Amino acid sequence: MLKPSADGGPRRRSIAIVPGECARLTVRYLPMSMPVKILVLLLILLTGCVHRIHVNPLPAGPASTTIPRSLQITVGPLAIEGADHQPGIALLKWPHRDLSQAIVRYARLRETFSSVFTDPAELTLRIATKLALADRQGRYHYHIRMQAELSEGDRPIKAYLAEHTAAGSLARWVTASDRDPIESALQSALDELFAQIETDRSLYVDQIDPPIK
Repeated sequence: MLKPSADGGPRRRSIAIVPGECARLTVRYLPMSMPVKILVLLLILLTGCVHRIHVNPLPAGPASTTIPRSLQITVGPLAIEGADHQPGIALLKWPHRDLSQAIVRYARLRETFSSVFTDPAELTLRIATKLALADRQGRYHYHIRMQAELSEGDRPIKAYLAEHTAAGSLARWVTASDRDPIESALQSALDELFAQIETDRSLYVDQIDPPIK
């Protein structure tokens, strides 16, 4: 039962938005007419809640071996599945540029290849990335799937697949609720991808190593 207001009239339950807490609503007992309540709800729907993702995955460790060749990395369009269907948030935006820069930065820090560029080089690594977001047993899970192909000029050498899932929080109130598990899943997928490439070192160096007599 609602307590009376200071002027003796009933208090109505209204919704106030807490700045910085996307999609988080605080309930306060304030006098509010129905038109004002409708206006507030429309404002919530129109402004929505967007989590803008920026990641910085770092290699879990140094490269197991090195490949003395230059590498060009090209990152295809990012596919995102499920974020717009999850309760409590309207959108998740992860710019393609941020993903591309994160992958190139990771490759340079890992130092598997002698040099890494976005411009043409001796070898080309093409990567397609998909992020799938799902709600499992009340907790959000973030799945990164990376399909890659290493080629020399127009000649494909080998294709790779690396994927990883990271568990998130029970609720997605703030951007970090999405960013942290996405970054974790991306880092693990990149660790797996480059570990596979390093295992295949002979595919990429036999053509440049002089034969032993």
